[in-house]
This record gives sequence, C-alpha cells and structure tokens, in this order.
Amino acid sequence: MDLLGALQELRRRLDRDLFPLAIGEAAGDRRALRELRGQLDDYLLPRLRAIDAPLLAVVGGSTGAGKSTLVNSLVGADVTEPGVLRPTTLVPTLVVSPADQDWFMAQNVLPGLSRATGSGPGALRVVAVPDLAQGLALLDAPDIDSVVTTNRELAAQLLAAADLWLFVTTAARYADEVPWSFLRSARERSAALAVILDRVPAEAMEPVAADLRRLLEVNDLAGTPLFTVLEEALPSETARLPGEAIQPIAAWLADLAADAQSRGRVVRQTLSGALDSLATRVPALADAVERQRDGVEALRSIVTAAYASGMSGFDEGMRDGSLLRGEVLARWQDFIGTGDLMRSLESRVGWLRDRLASLLTGRKAPETQLRVALETGVGALIKGAADGSAERALEGWSAAPGGPDLLDRLGAVESARLGRASPDLGARAEAAVRGWQEYVLHLVAEEGAGKRTTARVASFGVNGAGLLLMLAVFASTGGLTGIEVGIAGGTSVLSQKLLEAVFGDQAVRTLTTRAREDLRARVQEVLEEEAARFTALLDAVEVPQETAPALRDAVLLVRAHELPEDA
Repeated sequence: MDLLGALQELRRRLDRDLFPLAIGEAAGDRRALRELRGQLDDYLLPRLRAIDAPLLAVVGGSTGAGKSTLVNSLVGADVTEPGVLRPTTLVPTLVVSPADQDWFMAQNVLPGLSRATGSGPGALRVVAVPDLAQGLALLDAPDIDSVVTTNRELAAQLLAAADLWLFVTTAARYADEVPWSFLRSARERSAALAVILDRVPAEAMEPVAADLRRLLEVNDLAGTPLFTVLEEALPSETARLPGEAIQPIAAWLADLAADAQSRGRVVRQTLSGALDSLATRVPALADAVERQRDGVEALRSIVTAAYASGMSGFDEGMRDGSLLRGEVLARWQDFIGTGDLMRSLESRVGWLRDRLASLLTGRKAPETQLRVALETGVGALIKGAADGSAERALEGWSAAPGGPDLLDRLGAVESARLGRASPDLGARAEAAVRGWQEYVLHLVAEEGAGKRTTARVASFGVNGAGLLLMLAVFASTGGLTGIEVGIAGGTSVLSQKLLEAVFGDQAVRTLTTRAREDLRARVQEVLEEEAARFTALLDAVEVPQETAPALRDAVLLVRAHELPEDA
C-alpha cells in the first residue's frame, strides 16, 4: 500500500458519526472531525492523486480587508464584487487560467462544492481569465470573521484546501485575534503562507509594517513573505487598485506560476505540513472516541444498575410475605377453609392431609381462583419492579453526560414512555408466570413419581400440591422451609407442613429452591427485555470498540510512507 492508499484507509475510518452524544467536549470533537474529513477530501487526497496539478492560492482574511478588490486588481478583471455591504463575498470565486479551467471544473479539488460559471447557481464560481498565468489559481474566500456562520466555516474549509495561503489584513485590524488564530493554524500545519497588509496610510506604513513583522516573529512565523499595499482613494467601491500598488505581489505570483520547481516546493511544504499534522490530530480524535465510548458505557451501567435494583425489589417481594396477603389470602382461605384445620395442624398432620386432599380434589373453583390470584399477584410484583427500574434509568440518564442529548433525540413523548414499563409488559409477565406455574406442576409430578410419594401426591392431586409449593416459594427464605413468617393467618406454615408431610423436609427444601430460581430466571428475562428498550438506543449510536485503535493504526500506516520524490 502506498501513501495514497494509506490516506484512503484513514478516510474510510472517519466515515461514521464518531461523536453522536454530547459527552465531554463533543462540539469541539465534532468540529475537529469535520475539519479532518474536509482536508482529506478537499486537499490531501486530490493533491496526492495529481502532484503536478495547478497550484491553488486562497485569498482569505477579515471583513473589509479588501480581498475582492485585491483579486480583481491582480487578475486585471472584475471577477468578484467588492462593496460596502457585509459580507461581500457570498459565493467564493475561483479565478483560473483558461488552460486550467477543465481541471478545476472537474471537481478534482473541493469535490463537495458544486461548480458554476458566469452567474449560474453553484457553491463555487469558476471564472477563467486570459491574463492569469497557467499553473496558478486564485480563490477569493468569504470573511474568516463573517457574521454568517456558514461563511466562516466555508472560509476555514477553503483555507484548509489551499496549497498557498494569501492572508489579507489591514492597518486597522492586523492585531485582531481572529486572524492570528488562522495564522497560528497555518504555522502548526506548516502551510505555505504570505501575508498582505492592505489599506495602509502612507504615514503609518513603516511603523505598522514593523509591528506586523514583530508579531509574525513572536508567533513563530518569521520569514513569512509580507507585502504592503498603500491606502488608495478609489473612485468607486468596484474600482481596481493601481498597477504599481500591487506590482510586488503580482510579480511574486507570476514568478511562482512560471517556475515549476517553486510551485513544487510550495506544494511539498503544505502537503508535508498537512500530513505531519495527522500525527497529532488523529490520535486526539481517537482519544475523544474513547471518551465517547466511556460515556456510553456509563449510560449503560445506569440501566444495568436500575434493573438490578428492580430485580432486588422483586426478590424482596418474594421474601417479605406481602404477596400472601389480600386476594391471595382470601382465595387460600376459600381453598382450605379455616378454624379447626389450623388448630389441628401440629397434632394431626395425617388427618389434615386427608381432610385437605378431599378439599383439593373436590373444590376445583377455589383452586382455580387461588391460582389466578397468585398469578395476578406475581404479575403485579413484576410490573412494580419494571416500572421502578424504568423510572430510575430515566432519571439516571437525565443527569448523566450524553443522556439528555439521547432523550432529546427521542422526543418528550417517547422519553416519558421510556420511564414506564412497556405497554406489552402485562402480557409478557402473565406468560412468564404461567410458564413458571407449569414448571412447578412438572416438578411436583416428577417428585411424586417415586413409590413412597405417589399415593400421597395422588391424594392431593398434582395441581393442589403444586399450589402449595407455589405458596411456599413466597413464604420461605434462602431455600429453607418450615419457617413461620407470621403472616396470612398461618398460610406459609400450613403449606410447608403439608408439603413436608407429602415429600419430606429435604425434598421440600430442594423443590422450593428450584421453583424460586426458575421464577427469578423468568422475571430476570422479562426485566432484561425491558432494559433492552434503553440499551437498544445506546447500541444504535455506540461507536464500535475497535474504532479508536483502528484510527491510531491508520495514522501510523500513513506515517510509514514518504511523499513521492516528485512532490
């Protein structure tokens, strides 16, 4: 792979949105990504594909610096429109030699800008001027400090695509910070640069020029070509400067256009500087990508913790016996009756088993009612856990970096829905509970298949014994049975004692543990489905884990190649 191929691979790595959420300095990171993509597309890749192509000089500078007047004067034609209104340059104008027109119209450079000739529509107006020497094009850029944001951004884009920066400032504004931020950027990227000090009163020429040279030296730009243009009393805003006022600039540009070696040195200087800048710009982007991923993982952790808390709440609901109150208790009492049964529990377990067996086999309606009441109670417990988890997750996202940005994209209505259990939770919870109940009946049938317990289970019926086991799940802790929790009028004690009379104490311990673990697994699955509403939003925007390392590898590959000798 050559240098061009390495740059193409780097560009491919920058195709996706690397900073989808407002995490850290996301605005600056996005701007840096835009600028890097732009310089690769507008300058580095086109220039490497055609090293000997015409040299592009971009004329940039502050508002009112006289850029358009200067360009018209240099090319000897009215190709741009100077004026008192700001911004003056609404559409950048590229002035080319007729011999170079086809090259620039073919979008070999600045491919993202549509072309236009004459007064037709387009993002870049191309004008051929016979007097302009072949091999050099001048581009009149918008103001770098324009009040129009898109103009400022376009000016920066055009300067990044230039082989040569012709930076225009004035005696009144040469010390402004905005121009110097661009000049320092040129220095950092080793771009070929010349500064034109325009509109200088004759009496101020010497001190102002001296002070500008001083500032260039202070900013490590000593040796930068500096041209001065006297302030002229022009007859109109559209008038051109006298030939003698711009002769040094015109002569310098003409020599540059005529000398292929000089043009090559300019191209190589700017191209090398742009390539060298990748060594810091790309790793900085990779670091920012990792910060973005860390932020997404923090949002994911909020969801995990919220739903883990919901699962803990469900576990507590299983342990505290609250499920055995209310409707379940009423249906239980209907199921077995009250009074003498409870008082005879400890002394007459065998008699009780026989009495209950007749009740279980002869009272189908209360059995069904108890099962439905239990199903409803467990479903309500699941919904409470899901609602609480969703609310906690939404609150966590609202306060975490990147969370509000993600929720804003979702919209107020959808965000509010996200803070509650999903509409189909009831159906899924019901299916989970019914599946669990079937599993419990299977456990009872499986355990009752032994010779010693077959008759006892038969006397209760599998459904009746299964209901007792379901109740025991919500009345015991840690898999231990026979522990009175003092609720529901002795419901737990009765169900456990009866189960122990049928299966034995150790078997009941095992059955209760297995039934509880199966229910927890089903509820966990339901809550994971609920949490997926949040994590799916993160999955949609999360940058792949390999992105940052791949960016670092891509820039190392670029650095491993040298510029072609003829560059």
